[in-house]
Amino acid sequence: MNIVTPTAKNYAPISVNDESTVVAEYEVDTKRETAYESEAQLEQRFIEILQSQAYEYLQIHTAEDLKNNLRTQLETLNRIEFTDNEWQKFFNQTLANPAHSITDKAKMLHEEPNQNAVQVLTRDDGTSKNITLLDRSNIHNNSLQVINQYATDSGNYSNRYDVTVLVNGLPMVHVELKRRGVQIKEAFNQINRYKRDSFWADAGLFEYIQIFVISNGTLTKYYSNTVRENHVSKGSGRRKKAAADSFEFTSWWADANNNAITELTAFAKTFFARHSLLNVLTKYCIFTAEQNLLVMRPYQIVATERILQRIQTSSNYKKYGSLEAGGYIWHTTGSGKTLTSFKTAQLATRLGNVDKVLFIVDRKDLDYQTMDEYEKFAKGAVLSNTSTSVLAKQLANPEARIIVTTIQKLAIFIKSNPRHPVFQQHMVLIFDECHRSQFGEMHTAITKNFKKYHLFGFTGTPIFADNASSGGDPKLKTTEQAFGDQLHTYTIVDAIADKNVLPFKVEYLNTVSMGDKDVSGEVFGINTEEALRNPARVRQIISYILEHYDQKTKRNESYTLKDKRVTGFNSILATSSIEAAKQYYTLFQRAQEDLPDDKKLKIAMIYSYAPNQEDESGLLSEEEFETGGLSDNSRDVLEDAIQDYNDMFGTSYDAGAKFETYYKNLSERLKNRDLDLVIVVNMFLTGFDSKTINTLWVDKYLHSHGLIQAFSRTNRILNSVKSYGNIVCFRNLEKETNDALALFGNKDARGTVLLKPFAEYLNTYAEKVSKLREFSTDGADLRIIGEEKQKEFIQLFSEFLRLRNILTSFDEFAEADIIDDRAVQNFQSVYLDLHREFREKNAVEKESIAEDVVFELELIKQIEVGVDYVLMLVEKYRKSKGDGRDIEVQEEIRRAVDASPSLRNKKDLIEEFLARVSVQSGDVQDEWKAYISQKSKEELDEIIVTEKLQPERTRALVRDSIGRGGIQEFGTDIAAILPATGSRFGRNKGANSRSATKRRVVGKLREFFERFSGVIG
Repeated sequence: MNIVTPTAKNYAPISVNDESTVVAEYEVDTKRETAYESEAQLEQRFIEILQSQAYEYLQIHTAEDLKNNLRTQLETLNRIEFTDNEWQKFFNQTLANPAHSITDKAKMLHEEPNQNAVQVLTRDDGTSKNITLLDRSNIHNNSLQVINQYATDSGNYSNRYDVTVLVNGLPMVHVELKRRGVQIKEAFNQINRYKRDSFWADAGLFEYIQIFVISNGTLTKYYSNTVRENHVSKGSGRRKKAAADSFEFTSWWADANNNAITELTAFAKTFFARHSLLNVLTKYCIFTAEQNLLVMRPYQIVATERILQRIQTSSNYKKYGSLEAGGYIWHTTGSGKTLTSFKTAQLATRLGNVDKVLFIVDRKDLDYQTMDEYEKFAKGAVLSNTSTSVLAKQLANPEARIIVTTIQKLAIFIKSNPRHPVFQQHMVLIFDECHRSQFGEMHTAITKNFKKYHLFGFTGTPIFADNASSGGDPKLKTTEQAFGDQLHTYTIVDAIADKNVLPFKVEYLNTVSMGDKDVSGEVFGINTEEALRNPARVRQIISYILEHYDQKTKRNESYTLKDKRVTGFNSILATSSIEAAKQYYTLFQRAQEDLPDDKKLKIAMIYSYAPNQEDESGLLSEEEFETGGLSDNSRDVLEDAIQDYNDMFGTSYDAGAKFETYYKNLSERLKNRDLDLVIVVNMFLTGFDSKTINTLWVDKYLHSHGLIQAFSRTNRILNSVKSYGNIVCFRNLEKETNDALALFGNKDARGTVLLKPFAEYLNTYAEKVSKLREFSTDGADLRIIGEEKQKEFIQLFSEFLRLRNILTSFDEFAEADIIDDRAVQNFQSVYLDLHREFREKNAVEKESIAEDVVFELELIKQIEVGVDYVLMLVEKYRKSKGDGRDIEVQEEIRRAVDASPSLRNKKDLIEEFLARVSVQSGDVQDEWKAYISQKSKEELDEIIVTEKLQPERTRALVRDSIGRGGIQEFGTDIAAILPATGSRFGRNKGANSRSATKRRVVGKLREFFERFSGVIG
């Protein structure tokens, strides 16, 4: 594109203050522009808005200019003048150290307790001086500058970046623009290419970027550097533990009423307002213990700031201990309440007059999960307690500022320590899932004992007058009566509209009829419950689950989770009682006895003693870790189920003293996709988060709170394959579902929260198939001439893939599909050919020539065939030699390989192996292993000789990489295998520099790894 050079205007800020980060309400400009706007014009207009907000515009297009400006800005911020020697040393060893990764640089800026991102400079006279990179205590000390069209030729390819915001001279926010009409995802892909090709070049200063903004003028989103980093790392083989690794985790900006601000002009005036951007960078970025940078979403920021404002205002007016001193946050389940509460707690402790923050959960299992989450945000910064005595010591310790405890422990502490000095301190108490706590004795105990406190609650399902229970204290019926005002709201409708959680696909299967009386819904009465537990009905449901499990959970499709490749998602079966859970578990075991091992589901069961009572408000009865109240038979069946679990995983839990650790281990295995199905009564239906769960099988009565909470176990975002939460109801809960959505969303929530009917998706799918057939009837021998036609096909097939991914979970689709698998395979081969061609063109021309093309490779990878399938075809080919069918089988192998992204780079290996196979050959699997072992050794030896690498260390590195799932670029492993020449700081000084050699070697090893991944072990 053309270089934009705006007039170098500088504007003084009209006012500087610490007002709210998120604008209260943004009024959309109704004046519409009608003229065509090029990308260059869009860029120029964006920069002019930044200039009007007191950003200094600079003409910086080279690495040297960037470096010189950085020196000037750091000198100004720190009121220091570097000597040339000091600057070179500080720049080379601290700011531009080639051993530092993107993660290391984020750590320098954000890791607690380094409040002001300080790095130490050793001066020429031997003294030390703290150099602040980012002033987080006084945000307006930081300088904001904007540059555009920065060019670099030092990377793998020449690149020119659109707009970058410098904070104190460091690139910290990058904006990638596409012209209107181009898919915004392509801007995301463009940034991925920059990371791969050139962000590391020019001393790596662009690796300091913390936030990326992508826009096509009409739509604008933002995300953190580790979302981009993890996405690219996974794609190149460097698999990370974080799940937030794809375009699905980019965020919309919004006003405080959750109205999305998508247009670039509006986004520039709000997100890029000086105080807003600096607050986001300094307060609302969280660098976690897992070394991921999380950038909070607008509704999370609003909730945090409103709580802090309420603390300060009520403290000023001495309103401690009243409803005016507290309030509650209604943020839907799955929207990230733990992150919001953590940041709130952290910032509250920095208020000068607050002594401690107590974060209180009301269940022991939530205590585990919350502590795990808090520990991810800041290792060791939060204290948890194993007993009431430990809690008492922590409350007496002035260094313990944030404490996580359970409501049960706090209740015991208050009763046992009536004169504890903490009751006189200034306390902030934050309750998680406050719809269940604070109603009754606990609320009275807190208000009676604590003297100077603020009470705040978070809930996804508040209690209103309409859904409050009839019993208990009439003054504590609703969430508002217990906590105070509703400070902010973000409903399930908001979250689904923003794509922060997934919609639900709900099916109602009528499994029982008794004459004219339908008892598939809940009808209270022992006879009805007996009918619902009829063994014939339960076996019918089990048969359905076993038959449809692969379809609902996409069990035959794979994706990367943390550091391993897994197949499909997993599920929970919610039963009506302990008796029902026992029955299901026993009959499941019998139903699977004759199934082959690879078809059996890994099933676990958990329950404990809980009061068996219905709650008018829909709250699910709490199951504690007490098993002593169970009947002998229920205890025995639970012990047997836990022993089956022990046999499955080599553990040694029981239903007694080790039951609590059994729960914790089971929850981790659910999250890690080690289990297929867990049978529960109430456990795991509230408060438990796992991105891998996509299906809830329901054979119990649910309504109101309990229904929304249970359904929400399935709708956490993971990747583009998981596009909704599956709810399969074996009782008729349609009215209860609609009522709950109306209560906790709005009367129109059903249209947003639930997927559309099957027929609507099928009709659209049929249109896509019809248009595909205009290219070719079955995709065979399809050749598409001309770039515009190719782009048209790519977009069409991408839409086809997204629709097919949704439709495959509908039972009706198997019979209703109008295109056969072979045709899909043929079209997919053409799609992958075009992906390769476009990528090669980009490499040759050193810039993207397909800016409006987005390939849905993740959706293809999850339906691709594997090596085992191809080897089965090879065995079929071997047996068919001589009977005339070998040519047909050979063609089947070719189609399978061409349609598979992971097998394409192995095509020559497979073809050469196929040529070796004869009727007299031995076991195909054994021959393949021997062949691959030979070929991989030959190709690795060639890399070692060509690059003069250390042979044994290189082979050891490759072995380790296969074990951990990818080539690790950073660290000492790669450096140890390189030839012992060149300076480690010799960056960007020709093809023979050490850094150039390292990049070339990493590239070759990645190609080697991808070529042999999945076929050598």
